[in-house]
Amino acid sequence: MTILIIEDEIKLVDILSRALKVEQYSTDSAFDGEEGLKKAMKNDYDLIILDIMLPKKDGIQVCTELRLLGIHTPVIMLTAKGTIDDRVIGLNAGADDYLIKPFGMNELFARIRAVMRRKKTTEPDIVAMDDLIMDRVKHVVVRAGKHIELTPKEYKLLDTLLRHRGEAMSRKKLVDSVWNPGFKEVGNELNVHVRYLRRKIDSKGQKPLIHTIRGVGFSIGDR
Repeated sequence: MTILIIEDEIKLVDILSRALKVEQYSTDSAFDGEEGLKKAMKNDYDLIILDIMLPKKDGIQVCTELRLLGIHTPVIMLTAKGTIDDRVIGLNAGADDYLIKPFGMNELFARIRAVMRRKKTTEPDIVAMDDLIMDRVKHVVVRAGKHIELTPKEYKLLDTLLRHRGEAMSRKKLVDSVWNPGFKEVGNELNVHVRYLRRKIDSKGQKPLIHTIRGVGFSIGDR
């Protein structure tokens, strides 16, 4: 799970990043609203922690623009303001939750878990494509009735492709989702994992589901 932190207090970003990594979250950061908006538009994050008071573009503007663009990544808004009006404005802009500074890490982790639980209720537990079935609750993948053993990276790659079925997913978006934003390939890791996944999913005699989009990346579905 990858979290984007949009916050201009560098020390706070460092504290949050360290604490989140201990909890096994990957993190990326931006230090002003414009940079944060660009990253949120470009990369596929699981959650955004967004401060209201930011240079160049405030958090309300960032959240509003994301929602207008159809980007529904969950947002937890940070604010030093504690009035009901400020909280209502943030929620009306599309934020999923808010935290008032200063806050404890345990409270932040609890809010993250609550927001992600709500997100999961809007996503199907079982996804099917042709004779391929992924059960996200049991963490099981089956094709044509045959159970397929996948590594964690292969599972994440397949899950990402299925979430964007029919789309031509760029290499960068796939790498950011399966590894983390900023990960640099040194040995064509994405190609290697796609090849392994294809061997398991698109075995001999079966209809190919994973496709290479020349000059772009990969997709899953009918071509």
